[in-house]
Amino acid sequence: MKQGFLKEHLSTVLLGVALILLSFFSLFVGVIDVNLAGLAAGDSEQWLIFMASRLPRLLAILCTGMGMSVAGLIMQQLCMNKFVSPTTGATISSAELGILLALLFMPNSTIWSRALFSFTTAILGTWIFVWFIQRIQFKDVVMVPLVGIMFGNVITGITNYFAYRYDMTQALSTWTVGHFSMIIRGRYELVYLVVPMLILAFIFANHFNIVGMGKDFSNNLGVHYNLVLFGGLTIAALITASVVVVVGSISYIGLIVPNLVAMFKGDKIRGTLPDIALFGAIFVLVCDMIGRVVIAPYELPIELIIGILGSILFIGLLMYRLRHGRKAVNVGDVLSKHFGVQKKAEEGGAEK
Repeated sequence: MKQGFLKEHLSTVLLGVALILLSFFSLFVGVIDVNLAGLAAGDSEQWLIFMASRLPRLLAILCTGMGMSVAGLIMQQLCMNKFVSPTTGATISSAELGILLALLFMPNSTIWSRALFSFTTAILGTWIFVWFIQRIQFKDVVMVPLVGIMFGNVITGITNYFAYRYDMTQALSTWTVGHFSMIIRGRYELVYLVVPMLILAFIFANHFNIVGMGKDFSNNLGVHYNLVLFGGLTIAALITASVVVVVGSISYIGLIVPNLVAMFKGDKIRGTLPDIALFGAIFVLVCDMIGRVVIAPYELPIELIIGILGSILFIGLLMYRLRHGRKAVNVGDVLSKHFGVQKKAEEGGAEK
């Protein structure tokens, strides 16, 4: 039983160990030198940088990676489409619109006030998107995200119009490009909202799986379809809005990470959710470190790094999904097949 448990959760353990090591290493990557020797010696300047900037930045990265990945997983399952995510479901665009409204109507608003506007518009935008796709009778795997992209562009167009109209373009640009360079103590704590949302996602994971099977299937099992559907979408919207308000817009995380993990572990949410959260955090952390060192001492926005990698991976995932559908990759079968063929070839060569 222990061996079966370890085999089943081996990927989770490996991802957890990798995340711990990368997290520790990231604390000492940056323009200002912070090292273990200085911290151990009690260097006040290094401790100030560590506690006020490096540690808050790491925590924000972890919450962002885990939250956006799980938000994408929830949206994909509830919409029954592997290409739906906060990016292609107009959630990020709606959250940006909420921030603009907060800046227009409450110029001196705090981060919590902007968050309330962003939460409201993100939830409404996501609900409207799902309302649209529910009324498309003949929809395929590509049409649904295209509808979301077009709807998101409409919202972005409205946002840009009002930003130009009221000279708010420069202020809004802070949230249109995601980056962690401005994360310091006292300005990132809102992102902790991701943690209770992740707990709720794990608690209701089985309900999301059932709703993902369709309305009739859910009703037959006694699950309230609309309640779970819009409840799950609300969780995804709150996660996305909290990240956008603190970090800014970061695309592709909720699209790429769940698909990559599902290719190897299948589509059951409760079984894949820990791996998706861990891999999402690793993905964002690695991209952030690349942005910090590639043109040091300057720093590239993480939106740029993830945008480049994400677009390449998205094309690959699109081709894979169109060819294989939702079929998972069985690593064991692939390896056994490969080595089996190799072994037979070696035996044939020895006989000769």
